[in-house]
Amino acid sequence: MSLLRRRKALENEIQSDVEPMLDAEEDDKKSKKKVKSGKKKKWSCIDNCCWFVGCICFVWWILLFLYNAMPASFPQYVTEAITGPLPDPPGIKLQKEGLKAKHPVVFIPGIVTCGLELWEGRQCAEGLFRKRLWGGTFGEVYKRPLCWVDHMTLDNETGMDPPGIRVRPVSGLVAADYFAPGYFVWAVLIANLARIGYEEKTMYMAAYDWRLSFQNTEVRDQTLSRIKSNIELMVATSGKKAVIVPHSMGAVYFLHFMKWVETPAPVGGGGGSNWCAKHIKAVMNIGGPLLGVPKSISGLFSAEARDIAVARALAPGVLDMDIFHFQTLEHIMKMSRTWDATMSMIPRGGDTIWGGLDWSPEEGYSPCKSKSRDDDAQNSGHHENQTDSKAKYYSYGRMMSFGKDAAEAHPSDLKRIDFRDAVKGSNVANNTCDVWNEYQDMGVSGTKAVEEYKVYTTGEIVDLLNFVAPKMMARGNAHFSYGIADDLDDPKYSHYKYWSNPLESKLPNAPDMEIYSMYGVGIETERAYVYKRIPTAGCNIPFQIDTSADEDDEDSCLKAGVYTVDGDETVPALSTGFMCAKGWRGRTRFNPSGIKTYIREYFHAPPANLLEGRGTQSGAHVDIMGNFALIEDIMRVAAGGTSEDLGGDRVYSDIFKWSEKINLRL
Repeated sequence: MSLLRRRKALENEIQSDVEPMLDAEEDDKKSKKKVKSGKKKKWSCIDNCCWFVGCICFVWWILLFLYNAMPASFPQYVTEAITGPLPDPPGIKLQKEGLKAKHPVVFIPGIVTCGLELWEGRQCAEGLFRKRLWGGTFGEVYKRPLCWVDHMTLDNETGMDPPGIRVRPVSGLVAADYFAPGYFVWAVLIANLARIGYEEKTMYMAAYDWRLSFQNTEVRDQTLSRIKSNIELMVATSGKKAVIVPHSMGAVYFLHFMKWVETPAPVGGGGGSNWCAKHIKAVMNIGGPLLGVPKSISGLFSAEARDIAVARALAPGVLDMDIFHFQTLEHIMKMSRTWDATMSMIPRGGDTIWGGLDWSPEEGYSPCKSKSRDDDAQNSGHHENQTDSKAKYYSYGRMMSFGKDAAEAHPSDLKRIDFRDAVKGSNVANNTCDVWNEYQDMGVSGTKAVEEYKVYTTGEIVDLLNFVAPKMMARGNAHFSYGIADDLDDPKYSHYKYWSNPLESKLPNAPDMEIYSMYGVGIETERAYVYKRIPTAGCNIPFQIDTSADEDDEDSCLKAGVYTVDGDETVPALSTGFMCAKGWRGRTRFNPSGIKTYIREYFHAPPANLLEGRGTQSGAHVDIMGNFALIEDIMRVAAGGTSEDLGGDRVYSDIFKWSEKINLRL
């Protein structure tokens, strides 16, 4: 019994010692739970962001899964439920009509849209052999931006490849069917042509390096010779003349080609004076900037256009930040100023075509009236769109003005100091710039002289660019010209620098050939700019579009420092339409054989909903490539039709009225 008592007492002792410990552990656990629960209540901003991003990604992947799992006809079903039955694509429509492939078709891409790939590069581009540096996913832009810029930049002296770098155009239809995944260029037209029997042997994508001057594409890559031989092969095998379809700068490039192919070797292709008559049925220019693009001036002058200027105004300083030693606009300017093709876009014809200090062809244009289509004007070409200008003395002829007051001042009130004889000074602050552009050689005195001239007409723009960027323009002036020929029989106009200017060259002797100008209208398009000078600091570009120059009136054409006219958002209608409306119409000194010319305008209608994509009635510069009416026009001509099958001219703008105001000797 004593043993049992002792054992029980010992157990009681142990229990009395253990119980406080257990209680302490329990208290610790409770306190830890309280701490943890307290931590849970504290939710950091990073946690919120991570959860937000995670939720978005989860929802996105779910939607993507559902989209890929749904029947292919579902998007069309939803669209038709909203907008009504959709029309058949042109390929199906013309297939039902019994049209078949007949004439071989040649596509001439424009600036920017043709893919470029790497064939030789520096160490930073290791692993990129034959990978696209331009077009495609653009992955290398954000992976290694400075390396990408280095490889896309041409030699500043020669306009050709820098040592140790070879970037070449992608070949085949894939070169420009899509610019980026999901963003079509030629793909819709190609797919519709395939519906009536076209295939790769009857279609040819004349891919070329759009950065080079036109003649240098032949010198380096023999691109013009390849176009010539491919057209000859397709014509020989099909027994039919080719239909040429250039887009954007491709229209200017093909003008150069038509002169090159007839010129004797070695400068030209040696095809003879009747080569075009033998091989070309029609040239169908889409959005062709035959007389240049005002937007190119702002690009060369300050590396911006309206969209970039507005972005800069919304987020001041962002585009000028030195992020990882990458000054965005300065690098863009350095790179683009080595692309000689950009200088082919400088407006041609000077004040005669574009207007002067006190007049312009489009004077009185009203954006709000251009948004309403006059169906009675479709074939007459007399769409009334004239109003009294709010700015009594303003004219679009003042393509660049420093300050809104200068843009609207009476010519007699303008006090200008000539910049041409100004002495440039060095800018000490800019001598250490990693990103060289020719503004560092101007100094404060040079930039101030540019501002004090106040207003620049088109005829003075070339002088201005020669002043601010003499090295760039030395290359440009060797390959392009921007004037109007007095005597087209003058031997000097046999030089290739004049071949891409329709005002300094003749169309070929091909009276049976047809030329179409096909372009969108009904969209406000950049025409003139209001600028300001900013204090030169670091490596900044000293001039900017003055986004504060604005007018609230809906009839005003001035928005965020940019004056707009009718066009396709990139090229004004005057540039795309004038030559076919007047310069080439009938037998003129620019069209001695009387090639028939036609204007086909497409009034812009934005997509009705998101499911419609970029729209089938768009008139925008690139989106028009998916316009059903334009595609149908091209297909009818390719299948053997003529202008009569299309209905001749179709005009919504005032292009004929504007053309009549231009006093050009024909």
